[in-house]
Amino acid sequence: MNRMRTDFVPRPAGSAGVSRTAPVAGRRPWAAVLAAALLLVACAFPAWAADVAPLAPGDRLPPLKGELLSGPRVALPDSAAGRPVFLLLGFSYESRHDVEKWAARFRAEFGTHSRLGFYEVPVIGTAGRLGRPFIDGSMRRGLPREMHAHVLMVYRDAGRWKRLAGHRDPDVGYLLLVGPDGRVAWRAHGPFSEPAWREAAEHLARLAAE
Repeated sequence: MNRMRTDFVPRPAGSAGVSRTAPVAGRRPWAAVLAAALLLVACAFPAWAADVAPLAPGDRLPPLKGELLSGPRVALPDSAAGRPVFLLLGFSYESRHDVEKWAARFRAEFGTHSRLGFYEVPVIGTAGRLGRPFIDGSMRRGLPREMHAHVLMVYRDAGRWKRLAGHRDPDVGYLLLVGPDGRVAWRAHGPFSEPAWREAAEHLARLAAE
């Protein structure tokens, strides 16, 4: 059964389960620290977070603040500078499988499209701050340099972002496609699949053409 769940905003015409893969080589040194930090995130759900409603299509994306592996600080949606942006959020170590599959497919089909931006977003929260230098450094060593500017490390508000993303299963990816106006155009969660990708690609292509 396909567990993917999606929501989207219809736009006027003319407006402009896959098997798991082995971890990418080079990521194992930080696996234990990251897994422990994300386990704490998965267990942490502050009482105030229950008052935060999941994002719906048409909602403006609240500020998502973090630091890229390449160094710059980012605050989305403002840092997107009016470009559509595809966000691939992960809340557990296991969710990296889905996030990496979505990111690889995006790069293969839209990676050269200057109109679209994308970020892998490990949401680690405050629980991982003590291990941050080790986690970030090991991730930089384990990823191609050209990917560093597309990995946004978030060490805050994990409980809030779990709620905003409609968190249910900690071990899958959570996807948000944000339009140039900073509003959610489409959202989904679940394992990568070809039908889900085709749906995402349709919305990406439409936003890119606007």
